[in-house]
Amino acid sequence: MKRHDVDRERSERKHSQAEFLTLYNEGLPGDFPRATSALLVVYQDQYPGQFRDGFWSLDLHRKKFMDWLPGYLKSLES
Repeated sequence: MKRHDVDRERSERKHSQAEFLTLYNEGLPGDFPRATSALLVVYQDQYPGQFRDGFWSLDLHRKKFMDWLPGYLKSLES
């Protein structure tokens, strides 16, 4: 019998932008940049193909956003 995988279920669940923002920032190391609503909007505008259904999910977007964020913030400094 398969065990119920709560973490996997949470990761695959579709979330609103506000829910994703909260979940994304939970447990991040103190020195890592935090997501904001404005940054999520920029990311969504740059990658509209990832949002055909209009929702965010941790398994699809968290790592991609995490990889994108430092480069984007650095580009703002220039």
